[in-house]
Amino acid sequence: MEYQAKELFAKHDVPVTLGIVANTPAEARAAAEQLGTVVVKAQVKAGGRGKAGGVKLAKTPDEAEQHAAAILGMEIKGLTVNRVLIAPAASIEEEYYFSFLLDRAQRQYLCIASVEGGVEIEEVAKTNPDAVKKIDIDPGSGVDEEKARAIVAEAKFPEALVEQAVQTVLALWKVFVEEDATLVEVNPLARLAGDKLEALDGKVSLDENADFRHEDHAAFVIRDEEDPLESQAKDKGLNYVKLDGEVGIIGNGAGLVMSTLDVVAYAGEKHGGVKPANFLDIGGGANAQVMADGLHVILGDAQVKSVFVNVFGGITACDEVANGIKGALEILGDEATKPLVVRLDGNNVAEGRRILDELAHPLVTQVDTMDGAADKAAELANA
Repeated sequence: MEYQAKELFAKHDVPVTLGIVANTPAEARAAAEQLGTVVVKAQVKAGGRGKAGGVKLAKTPDEAEQHAAAILGMEIKGLTVNRVLIAPAASIEEEYYFSFLLDRAQRQYLCIASVEGGVEIEEVAKTNPDAVKKIDIDPGSGVDEEKARAIVAEAKFPEALVEQAVQTVLALWKVFVEEDATLVEVNPLARLAGDKLEALDGKVSLDENADFRHEDHAAFVIRDEEDPLESQAKDKGLNYVKLDGEVGIIGNGAGLVMSTLDVVAYAGEKHGGVKPANFLDIGGGANAQVMADGLHVILGDAQVKSVFVNVFGGITACDEVANGIKGALEILGDEATKPLVVRLDGNNVAEGRRILDELAHPLVTQVDTMDGAADKAAELANA
């Protein structure tokens, strides 16, 4: 969130004012009494907060309290506002846009900068694309002072701000690299009265694959705002994403699971429009406990009406998966109440199917093909 991004900015010497986070109107009032004229800013992970009514100027503590009361609890792009940032009001003379991001298509980093940016950067990009500079960053060499000066020159920052801009670019690059971010964005990067450059807003996306290097990043997770099923899956080390459908999906390998989502969505068109309920990749360790953990999460979703287990045996053979399903059903016991459609193929498939045939569990249906299994799972979900 913005206030968390600003904490990272301050850590790496990006010019920023932190403000005070408030969870109640009374706390907002107290913050305004301390700071004077303030801006009350909704804290959700979404853009367009100002246009949605989530950013308000308050000249008095009374106004701060009133604005906080109106903003807290409102929804912005489907996200409920549970806290506001009380930031000191700033005398803005010009607004700029600046970001570093991972450009996956080009397999390198990218800097996007505009001195005609600010909160209307999307409109500027449409009406005057030449004003939005896109500067490639070589991952090997990164951004040193020479590169920072080249960025500032190409973006055409005002002469009076050049030295500040160079130092700000270097500081933002430190945030990007040292925090293992995939996006560092400042919108607006503002020219304040007295030619002072400051990051008035911030957005940072962190690469979860690098969490092992950053124990402090756990503090940025707000558990009560996460989807409870996703939190539960994360605690169990599962690669799970909640979707809005009725067919639970378990597969081994992200590519196979993605394909399974498509096949189920297509099959669902013939069965009442049912859709996939989740993405769940159990990877190569499909033992009984992993399978039980996955089924426990999926069966905990009230929307799920059936489960499709789609496994292609490779490093993990199909008999191991079958034993995993068998063990999972034993572990779950009465908790397992929804039909499972299982499609096994690949390494040791005959033995895997034999194990499930011998199990003869009333909830388990085996189907040989992926399309056939998807159709069966959709049919059961719609029954």
